Amino acid sequence: MRSHRAVPPFVAFFLCASALPTWAGIGGQSQETQRTASQASNAGRAKDKSSAGQPSPEEELQHALNDAGSDRAALVRNLEGFLKEYPDYPNRTGIYRALVEASLQLKDNARAADYAERMVALNPNDISNLLLAIELLEHHEDAAAFRRAVSYSTRILDLVEHISSSERSSRVSLEQWELQKRSDLSNTHFLRGDLYFKLKDYDSARKDLESSYAIFPTASAAERLGETAELQKDLNAAIQEYARAFALAEGKNGTVSREEIRKKAGNVWRLAHGSEIGLGEYLLNAYDTVTRPSLKTSGRNQGAKEISDFTLRKASDGSAYPLKDTKKKVMVLNFWATWCGPCHALEPLFAHVAADFRNLPDALFLSANCDEDESLVAPYLQKDKMATEAVFADGLERLFSVDSFPTVMVIDRGGEIVFRSDGFQPDTFERDLSTAVRRALDKIATAP
Repeated sequence: MRSHRAVPPFVAFFLCASALPTWAGIGGQSQETQRTASQASNAGRAKDKSSAGQPSPEEELQHALNDAGSDRAALVRNLEGFLKEYPDYPNRTGIYRALVEASLQLKDNARAADYAERMVALNPNDISNLLLAIELLEHHEDAAAFRRAVSYSTRILDLVEHISSSERSSRVSLEQWELQKRSDLSNTHFLRGDLYFKLKDYDSARKDLESSYAIFPTASAAERLGETAELQKDLNAAIQEYARAFALAEGKNGTVSREEIRKKAGNVWRLAHGSEIGLGEYLLNAYDTVTRPSLKTSGRNQGAKEISDFTLRKASDGSAYPLKDTKKKVMVLNFWATWCGPCHALEPLFAHVAADFRNLPDALFLSANCDEDESLVAPYLQKDKMATEAVFADGLERLFSVDSFPTVMVIDRGGEIVFRSDGFQPDTFERDLSTAVRRALDKIATAP
């Protein structure tokens, strides 16, 4: 099966860093070599010219670069010789980048990957370095390289999940920032899922690919899910995923070819049903389901000004969930979304606190979903059942100006917010939330 992973446009958007190096561009340019030469030259000139004896490291580096000229093979030999003599040289990252660039020009992918991993070792939180190492390791086509690439993709996922909106550029709106973060989370899950697929760890691949599709439905994720299901002999799941990929694909020239998906869907359908009878209708129904607009109604509870004025909907079945009697209770709200990684990490902690108060009717714990596409919520809840009541926020996020996830708050009987956490600290969250709930309950108990 062919590989069709698109290179994800990661996180310079968030970190406001310099532009990421593109893998094709690294092989065709010598900008890093030029920068290394310039830095060495400037540093060498800064040395005291009157000093005699052993040349400085900067002077030796400049000599190594000058001696190589435009010969990439000589450059690799000279820079490796320099690193052997000065293994702790401060600007090793720049030299490693020059070696990656030159090695790629020499078609020496193994050496390029080695130096890319050395860059990661020096700067383990540099996402551009991690991505470069992953791309180069994939050329090895061996399990050990793929496993290291998986560990790097896991690190990227952790970094992306923990990027805060406070780090965004002032030139970027919050809406754009949230959209880009979702895209990056989706791409990272797809990246790791694709690596697991190549390792033939299909269960792990399916989990990441399903997460990618749930955050941002794409033809690439659906196609890979179809291939995974087909390899696991789950023909019905393969048909469903290929149908989704068919609906989302863009003709022959997109990232995923609709013509190719049609062939794969037809093959699996024939294996399952003996012929292609019924396949056309199935694909049309899948197209209508996948491409229909979101069912979310943004205007719900428009006139509500107090929490007791709201009528929410249960996320499980859409039935009404009125809040008219909540003035007698302490409300504990967890605002979350299916695509939000930190929300997944928070949920069991929130559930532990809720369990401590389950016998107190005056404490009401709700998990308020804020997904734009509500059709993603039911499958998510079937897979990951929540211990607390899950409802659609239906405008509560507007009332409390929730603009990041997860956000947890405690609201006392008078409607006052007595605790609010935008994001959370895993080590202290349960303690802090429990303390806030007990304080609110005590306040109610002693109220005249």
